Amino acid sequence: MPREHVARIFTQQAGACARLGSPLYAALLDRAAQDIRDGGPCADAVAGYPGTTADEAVPLRLFGAVHALALTGRAPELAAHYPSAKGVFDPARPDAAWPAFRAAVAAEPDWIADWLRRPPQTNEVGRASLLMAALLDLVPTAQLPVRLFELGSSAGLNLRAEQFRYLDEDFAWGPVDSAVRLTGTWAGEVPDWLRAGAARHQALRIVERRGCDPAPIDPLSADGSLALRAYVWPDQRERMERLDGALSIAAKVPATVEGAGAAEFLSAVELEPGTLTVVWHSVMRQYVDAAEWTKVTGELDRLAAAATPEAGFAVVAFEPREVNGRHDFWLSVRSGCDAERLLATAHPHGLPARWPGPAD
Repeated sequence: MPREHVARIFTQQAGACARLGSPLYAALLDRAAQDIRDGGPCADAVAGYPGTTADEAVPLRLFGAVHALALTGRAPELAAHYPSAKGVFDPARPDAAWPAFRAAVAAEPDWIADWLRRPPQTNEVGRASLLMAALLDLVPTAQLPVRLFELGSSAGLNLRAEQFRYLDEDFAWGPVDSAVRLTGTWAGEVPDWLRAGAARHQALRIVERRGCDPAPIDPLSADGSLALRAYVWPDQRERMERLDGALSIAAKVPATVEGAGAAEFLSAVELEPGTLTVVWHSVMRQYVDAAEWTKVTGELDRLAAAATPEAGFAVVAFEPREVNGRHDFWLSVRSGCDAERLLATAHPHGLPARWPGPAD
């Protein structure tokens, strides 16, 4: 396994973290990349992971493992630098945590090895702003019962999306006392189609919440909540606050997440008269191999062909894709067998969205 190849993956992730607002992780990933080149503890940690050469998520696996050490008190010197663990991050010295990070990796090889086998799952709550915007647009009449099915659901937090509060300068929707408040959801004007949907629905009637994931997380368990927190970048306080709020809502609003692949899960879904069945997914497509996704597409087409005015069906997706030469994260919707519509583009973590999308 060539170290330089693995180091490049870490350097690429450092660039992504810098662009996405985590100077702490950007600095630590750069140092970890060099440590791998030098044959240090980070090289030893990832050497035993069989998917390293092909898995571009291995930096997030390693950094999630180390973050969990800080959150659980097993790496107190590192925790002192992590805001998520009540530490202090010094932006003037973004790599000040490196000696403690390196020491934690060296001290906990078994812990690291176990976490490297886990898929990184943030269950990013910020993406709910995109999913809910599409749902408000899709549901044609007030109080129409909605059956919500999510692919790649992780802990199922976004299956409770209508329980969140969405706020912009002159726009608000959702329970005023929600534990999750998503602010600055749109860059520029909130689109007219979203305003119309919000006006049509003072609330949404979700009558079924089900998801699937190959490795679902129980958000109500100690291990599950730790995993979700560990994959949030420790210097991004707002993301952590949103996650904490979503976990409190999950304790009150039930949802079911099955341990299954997306195609198998969809094969058991049938439409029901008097309801709108919605399948949605966000930033999960890249983790599904081509053969499986072909089956998923077939199941979605089956459901679309079965849709009637009495038993509706729609698909909502927020995924990376290239449109007219522009690569971005796009929100798309499809009702029944109608043509797909592109609604907006957004930050990978969901905030903010931009409208108009394709015509921007």
